[in-house]
Amino acid sequence: MYMVHDSKVTKLSSIDLNLLVVLEALLHERHVTRAAARVGLSQSATSHALTRLRELYGDPLLVRSGSKLELTPRAHALLPVIARGLAELHGTITGEQAFAPRASERTFRLGADDYSQAMLVPPLLSHLEREAPGVNLSFVHGPNLLNQLGEGQLDLALVVGESVRSPLSCQPLFNEGFACMVRKQHPSVKSKLSLSEYLGLRHIVVAPSGAPGSVVDSELEKRGKQRRVALRVSSFLVAPVLVSKSDLISTGPERLARRFATIYPIKLLPPPLPLPRFTLSMAWHARLENDPAHTWLRKAVAQILQ
Repeated sequence: MYMVHDSKVTKLSSIDLNLLVVLEALLHERHVTRAAARVGLSQSATSHALTRLRELYGDPLLVRSGSKLELTPRAHALLPVIARGLAELHGTITGEQAFAPRASERTFRLGADDYSQAMLVPPLLSHLEREAPGVNLSFVHGPNLLNQLGEGQLDLALVVGESVRSPLSCQPLFNEGFACMVRKQHPSVKSKLSLSEYLGLRHIVVAPSGAPGSVVDSELEKRGKQRRVALRVSSFLVAPVLVSKSDLISTGPERLARRFATIYPIKLLPPPLPLPRFTLSMAWHARLENDPAHTWLRKAVAQILQ
């Protein structure tokens, strides 16, 4: 078998294929020391391998630009090819279907409400830009996400709770509490809310399904109390906009509220009564348990949200 490049014929059997492992690490890391650590070589051995690779491909591959190394056009073209080839070779050894994130152009279908999407999508997009630039995402929102998983319409779903029924599998991601949001210049809310002050305000309730009731209302009912729900909306993303432009108050997931507070002129306060926490989990069908692509996706989501 032969390789043809730059008008030269090179016998493939004469090439140390370990060089391709080093090449993938160098092109991915764009840093000799980090690439060396990735493949378990010394820095000098990795530098020597880079010299050999430049000779093999007849191209500098990595060129210095200020304090950084940049890929040449040839190296940009090589990276997905090398990544895919090494993944496929690894798959022939392990018996697994290969998945090369940097070479993949597949679309993953995820189910999540707007709260979960707001928490996951921005950091996940950044992760994909670094690790899998050709991968696309398609999100859907609905009350029957677990059914869609069971019917094979989704690859992954973010759900509240820590358990699902077979044949679905589930992994908890994080435990969440609640925070109250009011505008920064609210005329009657200072740095702390009593229960009576809380009940005296007009409330926004987020009800994605449109059904009445909420965790807050259930806890108030146990105490024989009731609040005035002045507005009910279907999206968590609408609440901070309305709060920032009115004297309404909204009680919602704390992590999301903290993110909103960096965008809108709102302040956060702890709820004036104890509220049960909830767990956000990811769920998938058991048939996808050992699929390399789905394993990679679940690992990425877990790393981001945990």
